[in-house]
Amino acid sequence: MNSRLLSTIRKELEAAANPEKAEGMKWYMKSEMPYRGVQTVPLRRICKEAFADHPLSDFGDWTETVLEMWRRAKFREERYCAIEHVDNIASHRLREILVRYPKGMARRMRAWRSDRNMWKRRSSIICQLRRGLDTDLDLLFDCIEPNLADREFFIRKAIGWALRDLAWFDLDTVETYVKENQDRLSGLSKREALKNAEKIRASPKEA
Repeated sequence: MNSRLLSTIRKELEAAANPEKAEGMKWYMKSEMPYRGVQTVPLRRICKEAFADHPLSDFGDWTETVLEMWRRAKFREERYCAIEHVDNIASHRLREILVRYPKGMARRMRAWRSDRNMWKRRSSIICQLRRGLDTDLDLLFDCIEPNLADREFFIRKAIGWALRDLAWFDLDTVETYVKENQDRLSGLSKREALKNAEKIRASPKEA
């Protein structure tokens, strides 16, 4: 476990704390865990710098550190930092492997979509971020399907994130999917999926 990394992140979050925002964030997220009041941009900067200064040595070190950060968290932002570790791998490295080995990775992601481990399910949903028009729609929707009823915030957020990312390239498909599944998608997922719809429609189309 990388204790120096954990210590650095906790100290930096404390230094960046904004009590005036903390209560509002806790209320908006309906969180029982308190917030520091650190918003997304500074939080990601803290993570990026801490990860660079205190690299993880191997998979075991990564696993222990992420779990320690998640389980021992006293503030919600500490859990967001744990997720930064997971999402970086899911949305970058898994995507790269999927592109190189599409059949084998598609089978693995379909296995992960129903795994007891929430992080594997989340990873299967967001593993195609930024693939654009090369997105395997069958795989994306197959990985979302068994998670539609999941009440976990990070799963609902992942569904919305994956659909929102696809919308920049194929808004029609996303809007059709949301309409056909409006009674099964959570409000959070629907809001995230269509968050940029008006902006996308207003953007100039390439000739």
